[in-house]
Amino acid sequence: MPSGMYEVEVDLPIYKVWDFVKDMDNWAPLILGYIQHKRFTNRQSLWEFYSDIGIIKKKISLMVTITEWIEPTKVTFSLEGENGKLKGGGYYLAEAIGENKTKITGYLDINAKGPMGPMVNKVLVSYLPKVTKEMVMAIATKLEA
Repeated sequence: MPSGMYEVEVDLPIYKVWDFVKDMDNWAPLILGYIQHKRFTNRQSLWEFYSDIGIIKKKISLMVTITEWIEPTKVTFSLEGENGKLKGGGYYLAEAIGENKTKITGYLDINAKGPMGPMVNKVLVSYLPKVTKEMVMAIATKLEA
């Protein structure tokens, strides 16, 4: 399954990082190609973004479901495309590495199904690490602003 992971350190205590990340409205707009998101509950929302993955250029809608909140360290989520052809998940992890320093790790995996699945997955192998890095860096930049 195509995946990406990225880690970064921020000069903030873990509780300040958690205050930001515990609300998906804070970090959804930081996703590359973000258009909008609609929250249905505090655990489920529909995210829309424009995807420019090589030959695939289109609007994608993903249902994001928070499957686990472990304060102040972890948010785990699942993803599913509206047509069921994309499935995956990921997590955000925070680790205190000092009183005023926190390591943030982001992880994302997505698997495409259907006739185009194998080709899309080949592209996702190189795309997801970039998207994950950009998301984690955007969160870190926003936190330190």
